[in-house]
Amino acid sequence: MKIEILGTGCAKCKKLYENTLEAVKQSGKEAQVTKVEDIKQIASYGVMSTPAVVVDGVVKSSGKLLSPEEIKVML
Repeated sequence: MKIEILGTGCAKCKKLYENTLEAVKQSGKEAQVTKVEDIKQIASYGVMSTPAVVVDGVVKSSGKLLSPEEIKVML
């Protein structure tokens, strides 16, 4: 599973990245978690509001800081 956290480096984006790592750890699933800060790459997903979560190329959430529990549901 490939998870991308889209955001320009703001505090919410960093926290969402941390929460995603925690959610993956709690779920026990294998996942590659990366941060995407390039504006053009973020826009290529059609995301206009960050932070956003992309799982296997599909935008699952944008514009919200999710808790680890909310992220686990997406996995």
